[in-house]
Amino acid sequence: MATVTFADASRIYPKARLKAVDRLNLAVKDGEFLVLVGPSGCGKTTSLRMLAGLEHVDEGEIFIDDVNVVSLPPRSRDIAMVFQNYALYPHMNVAENMGFALKMGKMKKSEIETRVLEAARLLDLEEYLQRKPGQLSGGQRQRVAMGRAIVRQPRVFLMDEPLSNLDAKLRVATRTQIAALQRRLGVTTVYVTHDQVEAMTMGHRVAVLKDGVLQQVDVPRALYDEPVNAFVAGFIGSPAMNLMEGRMTSDGVSVASTVLALPRALVTAAADQAVTVGLRPENLALAGDGQGIPVVVNLVEELGSEAYIYCQLAGNVSETLSKAPDVIARVDPNKAPNSGERIELHAKEDSILLFDAESGARIR
Repeated sequence: MATVTFADASRIYPKARLKAVDRLNLAVKDGEFLVLVGPSGCGKTTSLRMLAGLEHVDEGEIFIDDVNVVSLPPRSRDIAMVFQNYALYPHMNVAENMGFALKMGKMKKSEIETRVLEAARLLDLEEYLQRKPGQLSGGQRQRVAMGRAIVRQPRVFLMDEPLSNLDAKLRVATRTQIAALQRRLGVTTVYVTHDQVEAMTMGHRVAVLKDGVLQQVDVPRALYDEPVNAFVAGFIGSPAMNLMEGRMTSDGVSVASTVLALPRALVTAAADQAVTVGLRPENLALAGDGQGIPVVVNLVEELGSEAYIYCQLAGNVSETLSKAPDVIARVDPNKAPNSGERIELHAKEDSILLFDAESGARIR
């Protein structure tokens, strides 16, 4: 096992206007499962490939334990990578695929067989060892790719969106297996995904990137409850946090002609400025007339134990069906309003977050 440290690490592609990864500073603890998450093009996969030695580091350093690996070839870094497309050899059976790297390393045949069998037991692949990849399901192929990494007994696992080719049900089952496996093996793991639900359910800590810049790194609950800026607030959570334009008043913040009460310290901190108001869907409740934010319901999404209503602010109602909702709220399915109905939503006390309208930084 090992620690991993990015120290002002940057990647600059030729002719690119911006850095793909811009002065990344990130420390991964020994045995930690750290997830890099962000939208497409944010630099998360480039960061992983820099650590693997598959991308050049133009500025800064990357350490595995206390060794700067920037100048080391991939084979000398003692890492194992699991790719999005599995990268299995179609002419080899499962056992041969899993043991191929060991064979190339001139390991004894008996030791290879022992390691492959141990990994197969761990991944429930024993009955498939003689099958070719073409005879396996997507989930089984992914487990073979995991097994190929495990048998090498590396100091660091790197995983680049390993579940993106699986269907939704299988993704949920496999992400649980991967998280449980990592806890059992205790190997330092850096995992890349664009799926924030995947990130929140798997990682010990989650690092959020945007345009090559690290925005925040913390445990999942802290990212959800205490985002440092509007981007993190809107990216983490499903459905996403509601972000609405607001204007500070002497009593609170005005949203769509409704003044929402705020703690006095927060009113003072954001006095007389335009702000972005953040509200989680679960922190909005149905209110009586004149007691909340007026909205018109566009869609009611019934999920059995709960319901989500997708609404437009009353002054923003449009005939355009493709318009994104202004507000999403989670409500009791037995009390859900109907599509087209005009209702009011009340924000639960102390649930409102404020962000600077220009910079997006959290106002505390």
